[in-house]
Amino acid sequence: MADKHVINFEPVDIEMEVGEDEYILDAAFRQGIHLMHGCREGRCSACKSFVLDGDIQMENYSTFACNDAEVDEGHVLLCRSTAYSDCTIELLNFDEDELLGGVPIQDVRTQVTGIESMTKDIVSLRLAPVEPAGYEFKPGQYSDLHIPGTDEHRSFSMATTQSTPGHVEFLIKKYPGGKFAGLLEDGISVGDEIALTGPYGSFTIKEGHVLPMVFIGGGAGMAPLLSLLRQMSETGNTRQVHFYYGARTPQDLFYLDEILELGQGLKDFSFVACLSESMDPPPVGAITVEDGNVTDVVSCSEPELGRAEVYLCGPPPMVDAALELLEAKGTPHDQIFYDKFTSPAFE
Repeated sequence: MADKHVINFEPVDIEMEVGEDEYILDAAFRQGIHLMHGCREGRCSACKSFVLDGDIQMENYSTFACNDAEVDEGHVLLCRSTAYSDCTIELLNFDEDELLGGVPIQDVRTQVTGIESMTKDIVSLRLAPVEPAGYEFKPGQYSDLHIPGTDEHRSFSMATTQSTPGHVEFLIKKYPGGKFAGLLEDGISVGDEIALTGPYGSFTIKEGHVLPMVFIGGGAGMAPLLSLLRQMSETGNTRQVHFYYGARTPQDLFYLDEILELGQGLKDFSFVACLSESMDPPPVGAITVEDGNVTDVVSCSEPELGRAEVYLCGPPPMVDAALELLEAKGTPHDQIFYDKFTSPAFE
């Protein structure tokens, strides 16, 4: 049995136990402590913290998320850190409401109820929880879907809300060579079982916040943004939302009718499709279309980004470009929310 140690988190005064055979972030999830996190792969820096005391070692992380100078100072990524003594860690990013009040991590056995192509490379995968019979999560969060017959998993955001507890939808982009993409082509059928673990992520609407919201999405990044829109419609949220979605051509757009319908029930909503390539034929319907990359359109259309909460989800290059834009516009870091996933196309 692996040795156990005690971690004390400052400035929140929370203690927990961690084994030498697990990462600190995983130990926190196991004990119902929801630390800030993003990719859980050592690549996004959302869980970056500072070691005040103790022996902690990191492995398999990106120096873009935590560079050598930061490591020398005592910074660590909790998703890739193991403790070898009792430790005191200063949390640099935390949400007091989420720390002990988040949704517990669940292992759920699900059954495939639908597989539908939304575009040439994005698929809607619908699952029904079997055991237990429901799956609790917050709109905007994501789950690990386990690849049958292996120890591997892939992370995908939910597009649905808790209004349909027996129905969970994922929007998945099919990348060449992707293991899960291959299953969607020929390997998963209606009736098959898929194991699911989650929920993860803090890409959620914060209660009590009133700033205008700007959504920036692309590709399968539609999923958590659609989940947030569905939640806002269901709860009568009155905050302003401007939604910018980047695609190459009109054929890469989907769920437009529902987005427009959801927007009609919101107080101040707009949706802009940003097309980087051909606009021929133009999109059908009453949507606003702009020519260009989504971040360029946002830069021209949103002069007050520093006074908004911005939600980002899409391919890593899009997220990186958006983060650079927000830095230039002076958007405070605590007003930016994103889950930066990796994919076979960008590894």
